[in-house]
Amino acid sequence: MDREAVRLASARIAGYVRRTPVLELEPGAFGVPGRLTLKLELLQHTGSFKARGAFSKMLASEVAEAGVIAASGGNFGLAVAYAAHTLGHRAKIFVPSNSPKVKADRIRSFGAEVKIVEGYYDEALEESRGRAEETGALVMHAFDQPEVVAGQGTIGAELSEQVPDADTVLVAIGGGGRIGGIAAWYESRTRIVGVEPETSTCMSSAFAAGEPVDVVYGGYAADSLGNKRAGTIAFAVVSKHVERVVLVPDDAILDAQRRLWDSVRVFAEPGGATSFAALLAGVYVPEPDEHVVVLVCGANGDLAAIS
Repeated sequence: MDREAVRLASARIAGYVRRTPVLELEPGAFGVPGRLTLKLELLQHTGSFKARGAFSKMLASEVAEAGVIAASGGNFGLAVAYAAHTLGHRAKIFVPSNSPKVKADRIRSFGAEVKIVEGYYDEALEESRGRAEETGALVMHAFDQPEVVAGQGTIGAELSEQVPDADTVLVAIGGGGRIGGIAAWYESRTRIVGVEPETSTCMSSAFAAGEPVDVVYGGYAADSLGNKRAGTIAFAVVSKHVERVVLVPDDAILDAQRRLWDSVRVFAEPGGATSFAALLAGVYVPEPDEHVVVLVCGANGDLAAIS
């Protein structure tokens, strides 16, 4: 995975995804030093960055009559369903039972078939792979296929044009596709810092072990950031181009959601607010003259849950 792969993905998905806006906050916002800019990727189609990777993979592949198949806690499933609907393919999404009902309902709204699987993402992934072998459908992996990772990396390509003076980019980590693609684009030209919940640590555990390892995961943001094992493609990039991975507690994620809504009127789901939580929890403290970009990448949740 490299910068050229991201450049090709950008050309491939042009016209299918939105160029999402950035919002520079006022000096001293939230009591955080430095300059803060939010990259509002939650305004992407289906409410998350995942549409980039879904279109990238589908447009780069031959799709049989059986269509496409994916496992997802919700956001990637939404993206696959939307991309399949746009491109005229059938889609079946295997959703773990821990995913909010609102996500499964929205997946169905794009015409995809939904199968609820008891457990977490990995249980849904295993069942989806078995079904793909039976039907010949194109497997869409949420974070460990080259075209998907490159597609997610197009956030970085876009961001480097919008905020060329960024010193640091804070990126939440699930399986690693998003941060892997973004880090592949920047190639250490800009500091990339990963953020994980304390309850879902597949990438920081891989850092410690020197390779992806199995972890136990759960917690408040598990529906979008919980994964048993970091993606191999992403880890290869992250271990080379990401400065560090910091951990935030679940209560800081909830606080980040509430403060984004109260002060900016931006509603982010738990996984979408996790990168911002790193600033509020003080696990990443910018220098006074540092320009930090915070990726806010998902809005598929329930506003009532933070009220």
